[in-house]
Amino acid sequence: MRNNLIKSMERNYRVEIVYLAKDGSVSKRKVKVIQVGDQSFRGYCYLRKSSRTFNFDNILALMPVIQREQVVV
Repeated sequence: MRNNLIKSMERNYRVEIVYLAKDGSVSKRKVKVIQVGDQSFRGYCYLRKSSRTFNFDNILALMPVIQREQVVV
C-alpha cells in the first residue's frame, strides 16, 4: 500500500480510499497524496476540504481515481 501511495504522489494522481475513522465510522474519500511516512500519509481530502493525516492501519481499501478525458469534436 505504501508503494502505491508513493507512486500516486510522484505522478500527482488522486486516490480513493475507504477509511475507518477513530469513532468507528466508515467513509469513502478522494485524496491527493502530499507526503508518505512509515505508518501514515498526509493528503488533501476532497470530502473534508482540508489536509488530513491517514493511518495505514485504518485504510480498508485503496484505488486510483481514473480521470476520463473529454473530447470535444
